[in-house]
Amino acid sequence: MRRQDFRNSQLPDAPGVYFFLGKNRKILYVGRATSLRDRVKSYFSADLAERRGPQISDMVGRALSVDFKKTNSVLEAILLEADLIKKFQPPYNVKEKDDKSFNCVVITNEDFPRVLLVRKKDLDFSSLQTTNYKPQSVFGPFPHGSRLRAALKIIRKIFPFRDRCNPPTLYSNVLKNTSMENNMIISKSNMSCSLVRKDKPCFNRQIGLCPGVCTGEITKTDYARTIRHIKFLFNGEKKQILKNLESEMKAAAEARDFERAGAIKKTLFALRHIQDIALLGSNAADERGLERRLTRIESTHLSSASIRATIRVHPHLRIEAYDIAHISGTDVVGAMVLIEDGAPKKSGYRKFKIRGGFGNNDLTSLKEVIERRLNHPEWPLPALFVADGGLAQQRIIEAALKARGLSIPVAAVVKNERHRPEKVLGDEALVRAHEKSILLANSEAHRFAISFHRKVRDRIF
Repeated sequence: MRRQDFRNSQLPDAPGVYFFLGKNRKILYVGRATSLRDRVKSYFSADLAERRGPQISDMVGRALSVDFKKTNSVLEAILLEADLIKKFQPPYNVKEKDDKSFNCVVITNEDFPRVLLVRKKDLDFSSLQTTNYKPQSVFGPFPHGSRLRAALKIIRKIFPFRDRCNPPTLYSNVLKNTSMENNMIISKSNMSCSLVRKDKPCFNRQIGLCPGVCTGEITKTDYARTIRHIKFLFNGEKKQILKNLESEMKAAAEARDFERAGAIKKTLFALRHIQDIALLGSNAADERGLERRLTRIESTHLSSASIRATIRVHPHLRIEAYDIAHISGTDVVGAMVLIEDGAPKKSGYRKFKIRGGFGNNDLTSLKEVIERRLNHPEWPLPALFVADGGLAQQRIIEAALKARGLSIPVAAVVKNERHRPEKVLGDEALVRAHEKSILLANSEAHRFAISFHRKVRDRIF
């Protein structure tokens, strides 16, 4: 798109990476956005030089066009931005290129590679050496440490990896040809058979973030496959990962290894529905910090009306809320509503007639609704689930999500005796950042459930 079209361009309200291009489409600057549309627009405010500095203002003045690449998640945008900066070395990304305090992700050169965060200043790129480990791959540097750590947590839930634990000492010698029986490793090599007791699992293995390197539960070949998938993800090749996993799942099913096929299916689902609420939350925290700084400026001497006019907090949060309605356990129905960016999205509303005949038991009715909802992978998953009720309702949804291998936060709106919101249970930072949207979602779910119940009841009468 040409420069004169920047302000009115039809960029998507979606995460991705944008490029400011100069003569001969040379990349001047690469940036990442939660919303491409809003982020690019922000470069054309009257006070750009004051907010972003003279360097960025000069870059915008030199740019002749803007291009972009949409991603399916903020996580993918973060990884793609770092990869493109490293690949193209844009002149106006000097800060991102040269700051030695930024972190890199290092995959070590070992039989069971570790995935570690290493300061750029501790890496010698000429010989690919680091202080403690010999790397086989380095990704980055990444300019935002907190977001990188949050991104790695998301990746590790999808592809568990080793960081600090060690393989059992003797196990590494019989790695290539072994079987597992009764918590023992049995060597089948030409050597005399030996038994090696597995080590105690590390903490990350106990919570599912390590695949069992420390206990000898994963072979070198299988672990290498996991590392290959992580590399693809950091290189922006998610499609290749999906293709590989689909082939592996098909092969496992044909071999009647249904347990492995089921595990791969869960990984595919998690990869297609990356839940990067932690990354959205860090963005919200940055925006709240900016808001507080503006308030302090206003309270001293500066009139910041023009600055404030250029700032808009974008929640970019997809919330699903649920409620159950009935009269004395009869004609029980459930309702699901969708709130996006702080506003109801009616096309995402869903109605459920409860099939289980649970009567007054709202918890089992809620469980049926959530399980039926999760049987629809074509419905995009939210960043937050909201229940009407208390801790019991919150735990019902959490258990249903856990059973599907999903890690999505759940909030619950507790009502007083007059059925008005009294408090919201859930992650405190998330609730503080999105309390208005959570209460709106809860109110809309209650209204929609009551309305649906009345229609069902009236039809019966």
